[in-house]
Amino acid sequence: MTPDPEILEAAGAIINLCRRYGEKIATAESCTGGLIGGCLTAVDGSSSVVDGGFITYSNEAKMAILGVPGSMLAEFGAVSEPVARAMAEGALRHSPLATLTIAVTGIAGPGGGSDKKPVGLVHFGCAASDRPTRHQYRIFKGDRHAVRRQTILTAFDLIREMLETHGTDHTLPV
Repeated sequence: MTPDPEILEAAGAIINLCRRYGEKIATAESCTGGLIGGCLTAVDGSSSVVDGGFITYSNEAKMAILGVPGSMLAEFGAVSEPVARAMAEGALRHSPLATLTIAVTGIAGPGGGSDKKPVGLVHFGCAASDRPTRHQYRIFKGDRHAVRRQTILTAFDLIREMLETHGTDHTLPV
């Protein structure tokens, strides 16, 4: 499957920025099920900057593959800031070459939402070997496809922000 032109253009921009800054990237994905990695690798020449990706849809996979503590999942739930951060940091630890990682965990719908965590809620974590881990969250509108598409584009925005502020510490606004 080839991503739509807007996503492909955004993925290409990320690949070019990673090349420019000498970064290798890995993904840790829950609600997108590997789509972010798939969009990045749809770009010709992406193998020069994409190290790999982790699809950790279940809590068990988050714990076993990324090292997210079970106590954290029990206390905050999978769709939370601490878990998004832990996923990004776990991907960084477990990727052989990655210097930058993006993690997403959310509720794409149509079911699974609650008053506290509605359908469309997605938490993002972005970790780098030489910068503080960043977090942001969004509540997207639309069906499952729309939520996942917006998640991919927002993930690329967060990666771009991390790359363009290389070496600085900024907390992103929500």
